[in-house]
Amino acid sequence: MRTKKRNSAHAGGRLPAALGGLLAGYAALAVAELVSAAVRPQASPVLAVGSAAIDRAPAPVKDWAIREFGTNDKLALQLGIVAVLGVIAVALGLLALHSRTAGSTGMAVSGAVGVWAALSRPDATGFADALPSLVGACAGAALLYDLAGRLRARTTGDTASVQNTAPGSRPNKDSLPFTNGLPPADGTREPGWDRRGFVTAALAAAAASTGAGLAGRSLNGDRGSGADASRLGVVLPAAASSAPPLPGGAGMEVPGISPFITPNRDFYRVDTALVVPKVDATAWRLRIHGKGVARERTFTFEDLLGRELIERRITLTCVSNQVGGPYVGNARWIGVRLADLLAECGVRPPSHGGPADQLVARSVDGMTLGTPVEVVMDGRDALLALGMNGEPLPFAHGFPVRMVVPGLYGFVSGCKWIQDIELTTFDAYDTYWVRRGWARTAPVKTQSRIDTPRPFARPRAGGVLVAGVAWAQHRGIDKVEVRVDDGPWRAARLATEDTADTWRQWSLPWQAAPGTHTLTVRATDRTGVAQTPRRTRTIPDGADGWHSVVVTVV
Repeated sequence: MRTKKRNSAHAGGRLPAALGGLLAGYAALAVAELVSAAVRPQASPVLAVGSAAIDRAPAPVKDWAIREFGTNDKLALQLGIVAVLGVIAVALGLLALHSRTAGSTGMAVSGAVGVWAALSRPDATGFADALPSLVGACAGAALLYDLAGRLRARTTGDTASVQNTAPGSRPNKDSLPFTNGLPPADGTREPGWDRRGFVTAALAAAAASTGAGLAGRSLNGDRGSGADASRLGVVLPAAASSAPPLPGGAGMEVPGISPFITPNRDFYRVDTALVVPKVDATAWRLRIHGKGVARERTFTFEDLLGRELIERRITLTCVSNQVGGPYVGNARWIGVRLADLLAECGVRPPSHGGPADQLVARSVDGMTLGTPVEVVMDGRDALLALGMNGEPLPFAHGFPVRMVVPGLYGFVSGCKWIQDIELTTFDAYDTYWVRRGWARTAPVKTQSRIDTPRPFARPRAGGVLVAGVAWAQHRGIDKVEVRVDDGPWRAARLATEDTADTWRQWSLPWQAAPGTHTLTVRATDRTGVAQTPRRTRTIPDGADGWHSVVVTVV
């Protein structure tokens, strides 16, 4: 009978036990957030674990996340981590109902995952990165131990004190150790729990945790104030070599087509940074060193601003862009010729006897990208960009300085928040993405996309304008063709070409008959290479294939 009643009591305590676990987990994260403000935001457990998960996720998983969640992939990852931590916290709360020591120990041990994740990051700054997870886990463990104690049976002394209540007085039933404040009829002692104490402690813990979390968020936000001020203070000089005037007819006035210049707010962002790095331009430095560097140099942001700047319109494409995908954009960039900086350091391309064939760019967040030295120095407008569409680079796109190399996918050329350039060889070093199964060199493939009509659109019968964009950076687009269902290919009208480094708009009038139809597009670049019909996945060097949309004409 005693065991049955104890089990019943435990069953009744499961809900508050689960709540206690959640509160302990919440406290652990909140305290960790506050401690991270004294270290750096990237050391907080959610960001550290999330970054470690990104680093270790197989390439197909990353590709799936980008495809399914788009630019919200990082938010989805963080929410997923918080959900998993919540489940673990509930489980530990239920465990603590039976063993306070086991539950609180489990909470403390769970912090080891955050410690490992923080210390395993390539940009880890030392043991200090482990402190947020360590301190947060200890705080969560202590709170869980306290809350679990309030859910367990009181001592015999507590029972005696109730039994010795003065005659005629009514004991506070919330202080009784029995279920519903009444002793069992058979005279045995049934476990109870300290409702008032538990609720008071839980509310106090929730309030304190919320305060700690908000304070941590606020302090972490203030850490970027210097970077914000430095960006606001940047005045981009006029370029010594401006982008040529946009030729007439380069932009088509077609509703639904991508604008020729992509606004900064709409430009795609694909990277591994869970928190956008905010770098103070006044403290930023770029080091150029390594194999074949005769004169190692370190540049400041002011050094680059004071050099001869060039301005060019260049289309960028992400290797994770699916056929017909959104991760491509065209912008006006201003910056310094990367080849000029390398030449000043004594670097020669392999074709001129240089010993290094790979340029390894390192970001402030530890990302590494490898670019062929020959490509960077072959005369194309490879830039260390300082500005984008007439303003300093947005933080999300690499402020204060990023690389822009026309004709190469971003994962081998578009290093954002760059701080280090090392000359080496492809045989000597594999960069971040190469170690994860992606190609070492990745020229952009010839691609085209239908922007309008949209997939599953329902245009009216009659004249319909089919339009979109095509790109083959550093080669140029020579022809775009469109097919309706299995009919003949028809040549689309091309907008005037700006340069071979920018995309090209196209359009085709179509007399649409009622019914469901499949529209397909293909492009041919200036070298005579046409898109292949067979679709391929993005791994390892970019997707290929024709883009199609299905519409129903009414």
